[in-house]
Amino acid sequence: MSGVAMGLSWLCFYKAIQISDVSRVSAIDKSSLVLTILFAMFLGEAMSAKVVIGGLLITAGTLFMML
Repeated sequence: MSGVAMGLSWLCFYKAIQISDVSRVSAIDKSSLVLTILFAMFLGEAMSAKVVIGGLLITAGTLFMML
């Protein structure tokens, strides 16, 4: 299942690159780390200040790249 999900994500990534700017698509792709952090928080994992600040910086960078 993981391999299928990974393959589909790459296909979607390449399709998005074909129809949009690479800088925007790449920024959105990199924001998946922020989703991982949010899921970890939801599941009760302890968050350090470094993780929270890093997540905020990634989010700010993503928004900056998209604008």
